[in-house]
Amino acid sequence: MTSLSALTLPDHTQLPESDGTFVKNWQEHPQSVLLTDSISPVIEALHPDGHYCIGQDLGIYWRLTDPPEKGATAPDWFYVPNVPATLNGLTRRSYVLWKEYVAPLIVIEFVSGDGREERDRTPPSQGEGGSVGKFWIYEQAIRVPYYAIYEVTKALVEVYHLVDNAYQLMQPNERGHYPITPMGVELGIWQGFYPNAELPWLRWWDAEGNLLLTGDERTKVERQKRKRIVEKLRNLSPEQLNALGIDPEMLD
Repeated sequence: MTSLSALTLPDHTQLPESDGTFVKNWQEHPQSVLLTDSISPVIEALHPDGHYCIGQDLGIYWRLTDPPEKGATAPDWFYVPNVPATLNGLTRRSYVLWKEYVAPLIVIEFVSGDGREERDRTPPSQGEGGSVGKFWIYEQAIRVPYYAIYEVTKALVEVYHLVDNAYQLMQPNERGHYPITPMGVELGIWQGFYPNAELPWLRWWDAEGNLLLTGDERTKVERQKRKRIVEKLRNLSPEQLNALGIDPEMLD
């Protein structure tokens, strides 16, 4: 009989991150939330009527097949401008191109394997068992203007721009970011803690290079500002505070 001490149990580097169906890399959910939370004020300003859609692991149907799911792809994150948030009062169960007609402006894939799936350019006629490469789908079928491939293990993001019906690999600007011009933002890698893990996260910046903060981060910044103001006020005399119309007891 083999004792427990003799067993060699696999650690997290030896276990699969995905089985191809529902098991996900644990980081995918917080990464999607980070992208959506921080970009929301920008998107809301672009669409005051609320006509936009942000999808996370939501199926995009780009062709009709049997079975139907073979005609869909599910990006880890994508944004579609100028479409209503709901259809007939219901949230979308998927995004159907032949009903919507508007393609996503940007699609982002989070690499869990070696990246071959996200860079697969296999067209329908050559796909083994009817499979079609993701890269080909976004470039030639859906025609997504911007396609980003994010690899956390390499602290890397590749961004492709659709030019003359073909993807061109974008070069980063002087800040190491990739401008997504129609959105007025930049995409790049940020090393830091979110929410409690230090990793090279994929994040947004504005066109001036300022990091777009999440709601929690904005709250923390405001608290720090208020704290600094209170500390400065406490250094003033009661007479100076009264001249400013501030009750000294409010600073306690």
